[in-house]
Amino acid sequence: MEKINQETQEKIQHLQILEQNLQSLLMQKQAFQMELSETENALKEVGKTKNDVHKLIGQVMIKVSKQEIEKEFKQKKDILSLRTKSIDSQEKKLKEEAEKLKEEVMKKIK
Repeated sequence: MEKINQETQEKIQHLQILEQNLQSLLMQKQAFQMELSETENALKEVGKTKNDVHKLIGQVMIKVSKQEIEKEFKQKKDILSLRTKSIDSQEKKLKEEAEKLKEEVMKKIK
């Protein structure tokens, strides 16, 4: 097998870094999606009640109005949705860059 030149080795290293970044991004995305799902479920449960609800802050439970907690959950849901969309965009860019780099490397080593 022909010795791989320095440029190709650097591209392979860059590709490995891209794949690690992509893996990290996917873990973040999964965490945000889980939190988003939990927030949506909580919002749904709050919607079912007619009374005020209790909210846990640290080790203290306080009574809050239904409207206040709904507003809080909706804001949280919006933020999580935006973060997820941002990660989707970053994921797409990383995948495209990795695919392009992979093609370049494969051409060099064949």
